[in-house]
Amino acid sequence: MRKRFIAFLCCFASFVVPGGVIYAQADDGSVLPAEDPRPVTTAAPTIPVEHLELLVKPLTKEELVVESDGWRDLLRNNIQQIATLRIGMSQQDEVSDATQESIGSEADAGAVKEADAATERELVDSLPQLQEEKAQLLQRLNVVLGELEAKGGDVESYRQYVGALTGVAVDVTDSATAWAVLRGWLMSEQGGQRWGWNIAKFLVLLIAFYFAASIVSKLVRHAASRVQNASQLMVNFLGKFVKQLVMVIGLIVALAALEVNVTPLLAAIGAMGFVIGFALQDTLSNFASGLLILAYRPFDVGDVIEAAGVSGIVDSVSLFSTHVRSFDNKVMIVPNNDIWGGTITNATASNTRRIDMVFGIGYEDDIQTAKSILESLVKQHELVLDDPAPVIQLHELADSSLNFVCRPWCNTADYWTVYWDITRAVKEEFDRSGISIPFPQRDIHVYHENVKENGQRVQTTPQV
Repeated sequence: MRKRFIAFLCCFASFVVPGGVIYAQADDGSVLPAEDPRPVTTAAPTIPVEHLELLVKPLTKEELVVESDGWRDLLRNNIQQIATLRIGMSQQDEVSDATQESIGSEADAGAVKEADAATERELVDSLPQLQEEKAQLLQRLNVVLGELEAKGGDVESYRQYVGALTGVAVDVTDSATAWAVLRGWLMSEQGGQRWGWNIAKFLVLLIAFYFAASIVSKLVRHAASRVQNASQLMVNFLGKFVKQLVMVIGLIVALAALEVNVTPLLAAIGAMGFVIGFALQDTLSNFASGLLILAYRPFDVGDVIEAAGVSGIVDSVSLFSTHVRSFDNKVMIVPNNDIWGGTITNATASNTRRIDMVFGIGYEDDIQTAKSILESLVKQHELVLDDPAPVIQLHELADSSLNFVCRPWCNTADYWTVYWDITRAVKEEFDRSGISIPFPQRDIHVYHENVKENGQRVQTTPQV
């Protein structure tokens, strides 16, 4: 086999020259071009596909046209043989029925029936072989057409011809023939075996890339979390992004294993990039804002923020939106562009916070006593920090009260605990010490008027 293939290569190299013309040697030793160029690669119709790809690579467009015609003619002859065989099978059935009717002896009828069955089996068994040859010829013709198209040749008519021949026609009214064709296709290397193997590779690659994506995502998360000052948002984003990227690559590889040509798909995606970018300006703006949020880290997962008119706890940040959970457990999905384009208030960005409280006393109450009570309550609370020192001062002479500001410091996580504890303790201690807490009051004056007979009005003393 190897020697024959080498001889074929030598023959191919000695006869094909640039220009697509086959040359021959005249009787006097001169070289004359033949009238009609003949295809060379069709000399071995069962040539391996990878070898055919190498042979057609250096050919010119004109030479490839000749080779395409040659493979098309081989395919046409194969289709003619299949059609002839199908006609023969149909005529065999008609002849068998007529013979059975004309024979009177049961023994002769049985012998004829057995001979007809043997002939029919032989015809049926030949059909899958021809179908296998058809698949091989189609594959090799597509190789030549692909090379011809890459070099600027017109392959539209060839593609239409190949498209008209694709598929296997089966006569479903004849169960034996249908089963034979189906069995032959399933057992053929270019039919059932090939597609079964392709589907198996497709599923295995998808599963393998799924597990690989999970493993790579975990490794990226672990590596990102070890980076100094890396936010949890960035860690989560990198993990999800890498996993999705690996899955997309896996899908493309799996489709290629399924013999799906992904090159036009990738080219179409590239060509549509401008149109998609123009149509999705807002979405791309959200995407860019999401990247800026991840890069500059104005907040992290679990932070309490106020931005874009909403406030709550940050749940997650995707490429296009931020998920914020309100304090009553409602999830709000806010576009990243709205958050990045406005003011972001992060209540939990610092480890410590100052609590601003205002307590009012009456003008008749003792100022020093009230201040001493506030200082004592703040100092006694275990969650209040000594550094920075709390601030307690008379701040305002209001309309109906003297207002003290009370500003202790605490850890961010203890903010509301300290706020509520001190507020309750101040009310209880002021009550015990007789210090009033003013509240808004309004005096209403009611005047009574008496009307005399002459129409004069007399104002009486007002009642309060």
